[in-house]
Amino acid sequence: MAASSAFMAGSHVWVEDPDDAWIDGEVIEVKGDEIKVKCTSNKTIVAKTSSAHPKDTEVPPTGVDDMTKLAYLHEPGVLQNLKCRYDVNEIYTYTGSILIAVNPFQRLPHLYDMQVMKKYKGVALGELSPHPFAVADSAYRQMINESISQAILVSGESGAGKTESTKMLMRYLAYMGGRVDNSEERSVEQKVLESNPVLEAFGNAKTVRNNNSSRFGKFVELQFDQRGRISGAAIRTYLLERSRVCQVSDPERNYHCFYMLCAAPKEEVDKYKLGNPKTFHYLNQSNCIELDAINDSEEYLATRRAMDVVGMSQEEQDAIFRVVAGILHLGNVDFAKGKETDSSQPKDDKSRLHLKTTAELFMCDDKALEESLCKRVFVTRDESIIKALDPDAAALSRDALAKIVYSKLFDWLVEKINVAIGQDMDSKFLIGVLDIYGFESFKTNRCLTGMLCFRHLRELLFL
Repeated sequence: MAASSAFMAGSHVWVEDPDDAWIDGEVIEVKGDEIKVKCTSNKTIVAKTSSAHPKDTEVPPTGVDDMTKLAYLHEPGVLQNLKCRYDVNEIYTYTGSILIAVNPFQRLPHLYDMQVMKKYKGVALGELSPHPFAVADSAYRQMINESISQAILVSGESGAGKTESTKMLMRYLAYMGGRVDNSEERSVEQKVLESNPVLEAFGNAKTVRNNNSSRFGKFVELQFDQRGRISGAAIRTYLLERSRVCQVSDPERNYHCFYMLCAAPKEEVDKYKLGNPKTFHYLNQSNCIELDAINDSEEYLATRRAMDVVGMSQEEQDAIFRVVAGILHLGNVDFAKGKETDSSQPKDDKSRLHLKTTAELFMCDDKALEESLCKRVFVTRDESIIKALDPDAAALSRDALAKIVYSKLFDWLVEKINVAIGQDMDSKFLIGVLDIYGFESFKTNRCLTGMLCFRHLRELLFL
């Protein structure tokens, strides 16, 4: 906090503004713990000295590439520097060894091609322009030179570009540690990179700010041998957002795989007894069904190809999508009061048809499935007690089943991918890339979207 004595007439400061978050200006009067500021926007503001911050007037108009060079490393100074660099198409900025990225919301392939990777190879962090390749190269060099495993943390808002940044880090590490292999079999690093479409199909969804938001956390271990070559890999996932399976807020979407399957070729749609996604309760709670930037039909075929790459058989793929279809049908089973007190049963013939279809897709008995939804079993020391559930409780039971089935399916997919990739239990070192679950905060978030949110990273490092 700034003390009242820190400012005097003529001081350049940042003060809070309800429209622009922070606004700069010159102090024209100091009175106790308040200052009057003539802003560059020609507004005059009276602010508490405790909420004002000094402005560094020596910062170049295009900002600095490492924010440790700033005289004041406070919120308005950080945000202004990021904005200055973004305005001249510089989306990456260092804060020491931390890389901050501001999402450009467009593809920039020239920043990530092979020539750029070669340029960063073996160059000390900070000698070239800020870049994810520089961070990855630093981690790889420290692992080799110091014989210590490394980890890279990727954190930030939903839509900030964390998953894309993680892909760039993985690409560079694969470039540095990949084997030269002339065989037709795909390498470990290729399998890791090519598994992304599968994980994104089942773990990503549209949120308010992001059409392809990862709704799960991911820790990718790249395992290396003594010579620094990739010898294995493993993907650890956590914090899957299970509630999204049953509850979707407008204008968000459920997980991509549901919409992909509804947009699959006609023979696939008929096989799973699907149709328009608007007819399914787990999808039609939101008015957002289609996305301009995502073609669900093409994504379905791409996901199938990715499943082939990671070694999933046609039988396994069919089982996966049977489960996805079964969850959609399960969500359309409504309940009404049963004949007994506080009991329930499928509401009508339509609900019974969806229940029967769910049982067929799950390959279970439809009567047993109905019993499990409409009744609850309590196991005591001496006996089992069966209690009938009312319609509301049966609906909660239905949703709980859908969430746990989807969660188990996701866990199985990750396990299958890990088997296909192949782990090296005897690896010498590893580099872990932690892609933290994306957060969205609308009341307090005024930051530019970035790969690393300064406040949250500080909390993570110093808690």
